[in-house]
Amino acid sequence: MVAGMGGAGKTAEDAASEFDAFCAASSRRLLGQIYAMCGDMGDAQDCLQEAYLRAWQHWSLVSTYDDPASWVRQAASRLAVNRWHRARNSLRAWARHGPTPEVGEPSADSVLLARALQGLPVAQREAIVLHHLVGLSIEQIASRLESPAGTIKARLARGRTRLAEILSEEAPG
Repeated sequence: MVAGMGGAGKTAEDAASEFDAFCAASSRRLLGQIYAMCGDMGDAQDCLQEAYLRAWQHWSLVSTYDDPASWVRQAASRLAVNRWHRARNSLRAWARHGPTPEVGEPSADSVLLARALQGLPVAQREAIVLHHLVGLSIEQIASRLESPAGTIKARLARGRTRLAEILSEEAPG
């Protein structure tokens, strides 16, 4: 027997079967109710799935309730309301700061550099971007990447060399 997986004396398999039957019997009705509440089928499915997960985690208690579906409905409803609050707060924050200013097209040089950076090994690219574009020192990069400073210096040197090669190959001629 597994503790926490159903009522007293139930095996994990019994609890799982009981929970599966509960889900099969209640999911269609609960999905319709949560959908009516939030107005988006995807959100309703996500909230209900999360509520069923929580019910399973506490099934030894939830299964003893007179109406376990009410517990799941309430959990899913709270999840839907929390999503709504987060979305509303995000919109309010966006409104406070105004729309994002328009960014012009990238220059040909920026596109060429981005393409060339993609030709570097990830470790070298990361070191170059952190040092030259973000402005971190070698020591800061070493700390962030949990690598010795000498390793970062070598990555920068090799990366710069390879970057120069790639850029000279791609330069309009």
